[in-house]
Amino acid sequence: MRRLRPGALVLAGLLWAAAAAAGPPPRSYPHGAVLDGAAAYRLLWGRRGSSLAFRLEVRTRGYVGFGLSASGGMASADIVVGGVERGQPYLQDYFTDENRVLKKDPQQDYHLEYAMENSTHTVLAFSRELHTCDANDKSITESTVRVIWAYHHKDMGEAGQNYHGSNRGTKSLRLLNPEKEEVLSASLPYFDLTNKDVPVPDKDTTYWCQMFKIPVQHEKHHVTKVEPLIQKGHENLVHHILLYQCSSNLNDSVLDYGHECYHPNMPDSFLTCETVIFAWAIGGEGFTYPPHVGLSIGTAADPQFVLMEVHYDNPSYTEGLIDNSGLRLIYTPVLRKYDAGVIEAGLWVSLFHNIPPGMPEFVSEGHCTLECLEEALGAERPAGIHVFAVLLHAHLAGRAIRMRHFHNGEEQKLLAYDDEFDFNFQEFQYLKEERTILPGDNLITECHYSTVDRIRMTWGGLSTRNEMCLSYLLYYPRINLTRCASIPDIMEQLQFIGVKEIYRPVRTWPFIIKSPKQYKNLSFMDAMNKFKWSRSEGLSYNELVLKLPVNVRCSKTDNAEWSIQGMTALPPDIERPYKTEPVVCSSSSCLHCSLFLTLFVVCVTASTIGNIGPFV
Repeated sequence: MRRLRPGALVLAGLLWAAAAAAGPPPRSYPHGAVLDGAAAYRLLWGRRGSSLAFRLEVRTRGYVGFGLSASGGMASADIVVGGVERGQPYLQDYFTDENRVLKKDPQQDYHLEYAMENSTHTVLAFSRELHTCDANDKSITESTVRVIWAYHHKDMGEAGQNYHGSNRGTKSLRLLNPEKEEVLSASLPYFDLTNKDVPVPDKDTTYWCQMFKIPVQHEKHHVTKVEPLIQKGHENLVHHILLYQCSSNLNDSVLDYGHECYHPNMPDSFLTCETVIFAWAIGGEGFTYPPHVGLSIGTAADPQFVLMEVHYDNPSYTEGLIDNSGLRLIYTPVLRKYDAGVIEAGLWVSLFHNIPPGMPEFVSEGHCTLECLEEALGAERPAGIHVFAVLLHAHLAGRAIRMRHFHNGEEQKLLAYDDEFDFNFQEFQYLKEERTILPGDNLITECHYSTVDRIRMTWGGLSTRNEMCLSYLLYYPRINLTRCASIPDIMEQLQFIGVKEIYRPVRTWPFIIKSPKQYKNLSFMDAMNKFKWSRSEGLSYNELVLKLPVNVRCSKTDNAEWSIQGMTALPPDIERPYKTEPVVCSSSSCLHCSLFLTLFVVCVTASTIGNIGPFV
């Protein structure tokens, strides 16, 4: 590389000083997250065309590591390391192999834009193309991304390898969830739904449920934004918050106490709360409704009682934790054009949804059928509804979820997807463009699971060890359709394992098998667990289940039903597996840097730092 003349070096120094003083424009980073519990590592980011810009603010004067990982660990990760050493910035693109060994990437795709170090912090601003054509880089998509981070009090260039020790971690984020730029008035009224001194047990996972009554009544308003209220210091304790709409037939007696969710002794009133109206998860931000849409409150047709579910994650089994986290709902009397509605689509949560053990991949499909949409939309909205956000939901075995959309039998672009689903990170995804759903369309929620670490069947149910396959669609204008789902036929599932007859009439649940002899007097759950599942048997069973007739679930508000409810339908003939759209990748290099970077950075990426040993 050609050396700069002394005059150019002076100019580079002046530009560097000016940039350090000014920093990048603050509006360049509309998203932010604190990655560690001590608030020592802050990430800001924002999209710029086909690239993503990052800014790291870390409480250290040593090196800063940042990366993208499929698993949340160091194996096979895409990593960048940078800092300021003796007044000179450095940034290096690395990757790790399956043994977590850190290696310099021959193709440098992370580009430094700004760096600064003061008495306490190091600040790095850099960018990278979403798709780089580099096999060592991880493409950035609309799926969940496991961000990994680390830092050290010494720089990389100092003698010896500097292991970061406990200054590391991982957090799931959705880097490409489109931001909403609407600025809401600070004077808008709001109300808070917060837990009151909940004693968090000294165990790994707790789900706590509390019923609330919406305080705005007798006059229509629109909720325009929902924000998380996380108690200070509990940023890593509170993993997610879900808000469910409950039956309007409840009374104020349900407000007296909270209880652990999904517990045998939980109040019966909790079972009436089935429709998610809001979701937040760790790393997520508040949700802002589009300017023409709002969540209606205050009328008899609106949610009156809601259930707030808070997932507490306490892997260190800390005792004595008391939490007061919750949600803030900001609303306005200035009504918007449309009321937002929520449709739960996918697989009806039941034991009829089951997944064999030991399967590295098993696919389940829940159908929002043509028949249900034809009746509900045809009766109330023949011109269709418009979906603007989607929440995809599964449990611990979930690995990927896709919402497939068919119009007149032709498959459309995916409505929503998450190919790296993380149970501990669930929030509504804004759609880049609103999607119209018309009478006669089909929607299929496609869920991919892994049960390689399980020795018994996984059943559909409420527990985190059970499974779900659901999509929650936020749409407008609101119609009287809250659930559009399906249940696969159970008898053909049982026939697969050799069941011939069950006792009728069915008097117990789960029902009891009559023949053959090896299953006699067993429940169908026990029979499915007794069957000797192999991977080949599991694959054959998966092929069968995807072709089975389904029972249509087509529900109105407060458990009323459309006439199509309970009918049997055949799933549509679709292409499997889904063909993903080709990725258009691009690779930039330091030759494309701005004049400032050419003068200041001189394509500096710590090229003197060669391959080094394990990073963790």
